[in-house]
Amino acid sequence: MTTAGTGTTVLRLAISGTYSTGKSTTTEALSIATGIPRTHAKTSREILMDVVPGKQVQELSAMELIKLGLRRFEERVANESLPGSFISDGSVVHEWVYGEARMRVGINPGASWGLRTLKKASGFRVRRFYQQYMDIYGDLTKARARRLYDAYIHLPVEFPMHVDGHRPVSEEFRLLSDKLLLRTLDELGLPYYVVRGSIADRVARIVELFDLPLAVPIPDAIDQAQDRVRAATDVLDADARLHHARRHKSLARRVRYALRY
Repeated sequence: MTTAGTGTTVLRLAISGTYSTGKSTTTEALSIATGIPRTHAKTSREILMDVVPGKQVQELSAMELIKLGLRRFEERVANESLPGSFISDGSVVHEWVYGEARMRVGINPGASWGLRTLKKASGFRVRRFYQQYMDIYGDLTKARARRLYDAYIHLPVEFPMHVDGHRPVSEEFRLLSDKLLLRTLDELGLPYYVVRGSIADRVARIVELFDLPLAVPIPDAIDQAQDRVRAATDVLDADARLHHARRHKSLARRVRYALRY
C-alpha cells in the first residue's frame, strides 16, 4: 500500500484468477462493500466487434488474438493510471498469461484434440516468432505490474467452468492458466494471498486482510454485484446470439477459420 500526499492510504489491489473463478462477482461485491472503485478491461467479446467484427473468438488467428490482447492491455493501463485506490478485475498480466497458455494448449483451446493438432502443424513455421513475442510481452506486463499494484488476491479454480458457447476455453486451458498466474505472482515479488470459499467468504477475508472499512453490508453488496454481473452477461449473450443468427458461414469458411494460424 502507498500513502498519498494528504496522508490518505491508497490501495491498488488486483484480483487474480482464470475463467469461471467468480472474479468479476467478487471484485464487484468488494468494490460495492468498501466503496473503492472497481477497474477492468472490456471482455474479449465486447472488444471483438471493434477489432475484428463478424468473428467469434475461436475464429481468430494468432495475430488477431494478439491485437485483442493488446487492446485489453491498453484499456487496463489507461483505467489504472488514475490517482487513488482501485480494485482491478484481473490485472495487466492476465492477457499475457492467456496468450502464453494458448501457445502451449493451442490458440483455440476449446477445439477437439485433432483440430488443435492440425492447427499446431499449420503454425509450425511461425510459432517461434509468436513465442519470442509472448516472452517480450510477458516481461513488459510483469514490469508494469510491479510498478502498478500494491498487492494481489488470487482466486483459485473452485467452481465448475461456465460453458457459454462463446469463449473457446477448455478445462486443461483453465487449469494451466491458474498455474501460470500463481507462478507469475511468485515471480513478481508482490504480496499476494490465495483466498478461497464462497463469494461472501472471499469478500469478508479480503476486507479482513487489508482492514478495509465497510460502506455497504457484505450480503447487500453481493446481491447488488450479482445483479450487475448477470445484467452485463445477459446483454452480451443476447448480442452474441443475434450476431450468430445473422451469420451464415459456408463449410469452406468454417474450415478456413479452423485451420488458419
